[in-house]
Amino acid sequence: MTCVVTEACIACRYGDCVDACPVDAFRVGENFVVIDPEVCVNCTVCVPACPVSAIVADYELDVSERQRYVDLNATLSKEFGRAQVQVEALADAQKWADVKDKLHLLIRP
Repeated sequence: MTCVVTEACIACRYGDCVDACPVDAFRVGENFVVIDPEVCVNCTVCVPACPVSAIVADYELDVSERQRYVDLNATLSKEFGRAQVQVEALADAQKWADVKDKLHLLIRP
């Protein structure tokens, strides 16, 4: 079991979760963060740290969403790099915080 970042993070990328993680499991993209499932210890410390509730334990997702987000986090954790500096929220994060269906906005390397 692991925690996963869902599309609610896209275009916000607040970064509070990255600072909270005790095992450096987050990988950072241009407008999204993901959790490396090979590093995550499922401590769930990151869950309450996210101001937009974008992080959940994978077992809390319904079956149709679970595989999508497990796969997305696993794939992008290999493409995104580790945070080298503190991750700041994107400039217009608040504007995107309540927007739904943002997967098409995801910027990949």
